[in-house]
Amino acid sequence: MERIYTIPLRDVKRVPRTKRSPKAMRYIREFIQKHMKTEDVIIDQAVNEKIWERGIEKIPSKIKVKAVEEDGTVEVTLIDE
Repeated sequence: MERIYTIPLRDVKRVPRTKRSPKAMRYIREFIQKHMKTEDVIIDQAVNEKIWERGIEKIPSKIKVKAVEEDGTVEVTLIDE
């Protein structure tokens, strides 16, 4: 199964500035677990680099990802815009 999600990260901006990027990565994992109904999620390095691109304080407001499920494991990759 393959799905494309636009994950809003604006709620993550309510946490302190020095914790935004780590919180955004946890939020992406929780979002995929909730919507794909699985616990095993692998996030691609490109997604991590996109979140950390402008540092720990300035995360993007949303991110577009593709989630592919194979054998109960979901792999999340970045969609280039």
